[in-house]
Amino acid sequence: MQYSILIILLLFMIIFMVVQGRKAKQQQQERQNFINELEPGTEIITIGGVIGKVVSSDPEYDEVVIDSEGSLLRFTTKAISRQYVRPAYVRDDEVDENGNPLPQNEESEEAEPAEAAAEQQPAEIEQKSEPTEVIETSTEGLPYGAREIEVEQNTETAEDSAEKPATSNN
Repeated sequence: MQYSILIILLLFMIIFMVVQGRKAKQQQQERQNFINELEPGTEIITIGGVIGKVVSSDPEYDEVVIDSEGSLLRFTTKAISRQYVRPAYVRDDEVDENGNPLPQNEESEEAEPAEAAAEQQPAEIEQKSEPTEVIETSTEGLPYGAREIEVEQNTETAEDSAEKPATSNN
């Protein structure tokens, strides 16, 4: 009975290792095909983050020359991370709260009320805001770059300060 459980675990481990080995071989083959098919003009990114276009590739010496904003750089093919694809940037007013694109017709209709509301909000905020004082405290024990800030409301007005008698420490 004890040996059957051990044999089952051993079989699962062997199957897992075989599946992982095949997956690794497939990834290596895809990478090798990518390196072999590099053509001038292909945009790549290196493992160091350098982005550039392939100028030439030399399979004999396992090297590739890239042009990064006018600078020619020579790398081994092992330094190539992947093909670079520029990300598509979208403005926040072009998508809804879930990141889905807004239809073109609704976008122009919704933009006008949003602009009017944006113009009214600062005026309301200015009327309600009170003077505040920011006090920075010790950053000991906080992560790098973090700071703890305490905000105190200054509720004292000019009239209140004039009514208080001046005290002297004589």
